[in-house]
Order: sequence, then C-alpha cells, then structure tokens
Amino acid sequence: MLLLVHGHPFDHTMWHPQLARFDAVAPDLRGYGAAEPARGVTPMSAFADDLAAIAPGEVVLCGLSMGGQVAMEFHRRYPERVRALILADTTARAETPESRQDRLDMADRLSREGMEPYAREVLWKMVSPGNDAAAEHVLKMMLSAPPEGAAAAQRGRADRPDYRESLRAHPVPTLVVVGSEDVYTPLDEVKLIPATHVVEIRGAAHLPNLERPEEFNDAVAGFLATL
Repeated sequence: MLLLVHGHPFDHTMWHPQLARFDAVAPDLRGYGAAEPARGVTPMSAFADDLAAIAPGEVVLCGLSMGGQVAMEFHRRYPERVRALILADTTARAETPESRQDRLDMADRLSREGMEPYAREVLWKMVSPGNDAAAEHVLKMMLSAPPEGAAAAQRGRADRPDYRESLRAHPVPTLVVVGSEDVYTPLDEVKLIPATHVVEIRGAAHLPNLERPEEFNDAVAGFLATL
C-alpha cells in the first residue's frame, strides 16, 4: 500500500495530483480535515499509531513536511512494516531549543488568532510566487484547518526525536524530494536524511507535489519501479 501523509496545516486534498495517478490511500491526520478533532498536544506517536490502524500491512510511506516526520515516526515505531519511504521537503533532525520554542509560540498564536493571519503570512513560502493555482488550493486548506488541531500538532512536533538514528538502524529504500526554492527545508537540510535517492524539483517551493505535480509524480513512479 502507498500511504500519503499530508503536512501542516493541510489535509488529504493536498495529494489530489498523486491520487489521480497512483493507487494510494491519503487520510486526514488527527485534528485536520474530516478526522477526529484534537486539542492540547498531539504527539507524533499518536499520528503514527493512527496510520498503523488505517494500514495494518506493509506500506510505502510518502510524507511531506510534517507528514514526512510522521512517516519517520511510523518507521521508528513499526520498522518491520515499512517497505520504503518517500520524504518530501522535511527534516529528520529534532528541534533546537530555539526552534522548539518558536513552534510552541506558533501553537499559542494559532489558538489565539485562528488560521488566517498565519496562512496569509506564509502562503508564498509554501508555494513559489506566481503559482496562483497551487496557491489558491493551499490557502483554502490552511484557512479550513481547525486551529486547535493545528496547534496541538505543532506542540507535538516540538518534542519529536531526531529520526536519523532510527533511519540508520533500520534502513529501507528512501527517496528524498525537495523543491529548489524551499526556504523551510532547503536541499542541504533534506540531504541530511539517510537516502538512497535524492530528487530536486526546480522552481518549486515547499509543496512540489502541487506546484510541479508531473515532475513529482515521475520521481515517485521511478522510485516505486525500483522496489
């Protein structure tokens, strides 16, 4: 099974271009979309356990940004069930003390202000400027995200472990994809992930699967063909 794991603060619709090409499952994570609500703190382990219940057999996990971290947490907890990983625009490193506090502060901000100020502030970091069609979809997802669910996920991410140790301890075929214009997780950052394949998608920012879907899909298809 190919299991697609969305990022923050999105929902399963971010995978529409991939669902049109691949036989895959794309759930909403807890606290997002149509999934059960969340408040307080949603640890990464809770996301991983939710996915384990959805997909009880062996899986190929494809996750972007926070979804990539959820995929790595799934691998850390259930390594025997992971056939391969596709990790897009994400980092395997734990937070620094400073970035951890930034994430906690952002969670409080989302709870206090709702999604709109944040969404409009980061839109053109999520997608490359001028990509209006992708930007419209991304903004709609961000504005629709439940603020408390998004805040709970941010608090959980603040305390995630460094996944490089578990990735090295239980190696699986791993494709890393990154947009060349991604300011959140640039190429140098994603290349810290132990990977067997690395693909950079030119002209895309943080969401290459929406910005350059044909190139992203070709990278995924080529990788799946090697398994």
